[in-house]
Amino acid sequence: MKIVVGGQVDKKEIESLIKEIDSSITTMVKSDLEAAMAVKTGQADYYVGACHTGGGGALAMAIALLGKPNCETVSMPGKKPVEEKIVTAVSEGKKAFGFTADHKETAVPMIIKAIKNKS
Repeated sequence: MKIVVGGQVDKKEIESLIKEIDSSITTMVKSDLEAAMAVKTGQADYYVGACHTGGGGALAMAIALLGKPNCETVSMPGKKPVEEKIVTAVSEGKKAFGFTADHKETAVPMIIKAIKNKS
């Protein structure tokens, strides 16, 4: 599995969280434009990204290139990630996930778990 890390903040920290959860996952840190393009062209299976709102800088390019139906805002300020919603998003085939940087320790494990359970 290949996961690309985009968004605007905490990219290296998010990549480290993914590697801590499963070191067999191939990760790449890119700009949000390059990250979304990697998913669109099949160079990556999933996109994760963080910003301060959860949907703006985290997902704007992914929404533009992959389409809104392929993207999910996992958390926003004052709205923590909900595991059931992430599982549903993954099962619906969504490929890009955005969240607020302060929720990364919660959101990333939930996203990885949902993806791995789908596979």
